[in-house]
Amino acid sequence: MNECSRRMVLGAAVAAVAAPAIASAQQAAPATKGRLNDDSLGTLLKAMGLEASLSEKRYDFTFKSTIADLDWELSMSAVLSQDASSIWIMAWLDELPKSAADVPRTALLRLLSENDKMGKGKFFAYIASNRRFVLQRVIPNDNITTSSFRAALDDLGASVVHTHGFWSTANWSGSTTPEEPAKGAPVRGSAPQSARSVQQTSGSIK
Repeated sequence: MNECSRRMVLGAAVAAVAAPAIASAQQAAPATKGRLNDDSLGTLLKAMGLEASLSEKRYDFTFKSTIADLDWELSMSAVLSQDASSIWIMAWLDELPKSAADVPRTALLRLLSENDKMGKGKFFAYIASNRRFVLQRVIPNDNITTSSFRAALDDLGASVVHTHGFWSTANWSGSTTPEEPAKGAPVRGSAPQSARSVQQTSGSIK
């Protein structure tokens, strides 16, 4: 056996010995810290005192928050992305008029403009199955704790209240300046009535 052959045989032997150890180490490696799955997302919401209902893989719940010294009740949802690398949280807003003619183009342009300003993975979207706007935020699915998740919900809720004048259909009177929400008034919007809406939303989640 020449020198080259000896080296090939020795390399194969070392690989054969090392393979079980590598596989064992990979199996023993801990999961990403604070990474949720579908079940633990529901457990987290329960630990936060939120009564969430499960629709497919999406959790729907009412989130109460104090914003600018006022109490608000917001209809929200949370769902993992398809690859579980991120969590999408959604605040359900007003239902759009049945006729597209009653939706002013200026209102849609304002929402697009706000999308460019909010940051933190927040943006407005439209769910066609129930004709509702949603304000969404995408957060990485790692290092998730009850306090960090509540902070994300509080931040989304604050943006809902701050942008009330843009998405509230009651303000679509043709005026160029959106009205501020009435103090103490609840933010309108209701949870989705069909689980099909999450299929459309999560279809673009990677």
